[in-house]
Amino acid sequence: MKKVDFQVLLEQEGAERLGALASEAARHVHSQGWLLATAESCTGGLLAHTLTNMDGSSAWYHGGVVCYSNALKTGLFGVDQALLDEFGAVSEPTVLAMAQGALKLPGMPEGRGVGVAISGIAGPTGGTREKPVGTVWMAWAWPGGLRAEQFLFRGSRAAVKSQSAAGALFGLSTFVR
Repeated sequence: MKKVDFQVLLEQEGAERLGALASEAARHVHSQGWLLATAESCTGGLLAHTLTNMDGSSAWYHGGVVCYSNALKTGLFGVDQALLDEFGAVSEPTVLAMAQGALKLPGMPEGRGVGVAISGIAGPTGGTREKPVGTVWMAWAWPGGLRAEQFLFRGSRAAVKSQSAAGALFGLSTFVR
């Protein structure tokens, strides 16, 4: 599990830094001719909000879904109920399935889609010994690739959400190259 403190980065440069991460990710997605879709749980749409704050985002951002419930994860994104039963919503298998499911949303172009999924425990309650508050799994699916990473963020609920959005954007710029 990687311990990443995006909160320090965000506190230093605030929303400006989150916007810069979004801009970098957008340039990469758009330059490849891809279309991005997001599946967010613990971030509650913060990633989509950040992306759509950018002028021209409709050229490369298809849209996203806040899939907070497990029923939505299974029904819309095709996450197998057996995965949820065995590993839980905050797990590698779940976010991998969510990212792949984002590629199958209506209107996503075959072979040109990029999916990002986030599921975690933003707190302040809900954590366990195995999955403490701040545990977040993210996954990225793109033409020819699939990757998931686990993070442990610190801070308030809002801080965990911000760090998660930053991590997802950083991953788009880093892993999806």
